[in-house]
Amino acid sequence: MPGAPRLDSHGMEHCLIDGHLDLAMNALDGRDLTLSLDALRAADPVPHQTATVTLPELRDARVRVCFGTLFALPRSADTPGGYADHAGARAQALAQLDEYHRLQEAGHLTLLSSAAGVSAHLNAPDAPLGVILLMEGADPIRDADDLPFWVERGVRVIGPAWGRTHYAGGTDAPGPLTPAGVDLVTAMRDLNVTLDASHLDDHAFWDAAQIGPRLIATHANSRALVPGNRHLTDDMALAIASTDGVIGLVLLNRFIRPLPEASLERVPLAALADHARHYANLIGWDRVALGTDLDGGFGAEKTPAGIDRYAHVPRILDELPAGVRQSVAWRNWARWLTTHL
Repeated sequence: MPGAPRLDSHGMEHCLIDGHLDLAMNALDGRDLTLSLDALRAADPVPHQTATVTLPELRDARVRVCFGTLFALPRSADTPGGYADHAGARAQALAQLDEYHRLQEAGHLTLLSSAAGVSAHLNAPDAPLGVILLMEGADPIRDADDLPFWVERGVRVIGPAWGRTHYAGGTDAPGPLTPAGVDLVTAMRDLNVTLDASHLDDHAFWDAAQIGPRLIATHANSRALVPGNRHLTDDMALAIASTDGVIGLVLLNRFIRPLPEASLERVPLAALADHARHYANLIGWDRVALGTDLDGGFGAEKTPAGIDRYAHVPRILDELPAGVRQSVAWRNWARWLTTHL
């Protein structure tokens, strides 16, 4: 396949690449990600969310690479400590960037920022976790002229929205790209920064697609199975595929079946496989991947039945046709990263 990485397939057998993990956010919430998962759970500072992710846990699950977020949390009634302006958002993102560098300096991970770097990393089986920096919600960026600052620091993928941002309408916050958003997405296109469409509202998505950046969705299930603007319509999925994009499957129960936000109902893994098959029938198995978002503001209480910790994630693959399991597990993201990063 053109652009596919030269990899030792035997060395990658049973490995994973995850499109979306909020590692630095969790670390700055007080979770020591260098601990075993059992040790973290015994003294977890985050209440009401049973942790599923630590760096040793990812190693046990044979995760070789992930997209690691810079996620600035906006202020709301539920999050009074969130940001209220650009300066606050920037401070959060810079603190998370520092955390990734601290973990890298301690040998716990390696930051990756090029296709060649990813290919070399995947061919080094003893290397620590590889992390590609993904900015989730673009409010840490002052304006389009500030984009090179973040690119120079390794950010290669940006989702302009989470909820509503300075740049775009987002989840449960309908709206288009703002004028600043048009400028930012144009600059992203020109600097080869990929747009993560996962949280964009429909209006903003189509505004962005018209500008023409490369598109992926690091963690987005199908709206054909779950209503709401957090999920991708079939036309959105087709637009992402048209740019050679990949879509990662999310493991939050209410994104797999329609459920109330507070629901603790555990859905079967077969229901997540329904999203995978829907996407595959639409855009092909070579564009379906993992974007678990585990510990992304929810814990094991809200993951599918059978996924009680990250080491259980490979159980998802058992619900898929045997011939595509390695593609969904790692090959599809590996192909994209070694072609487009």
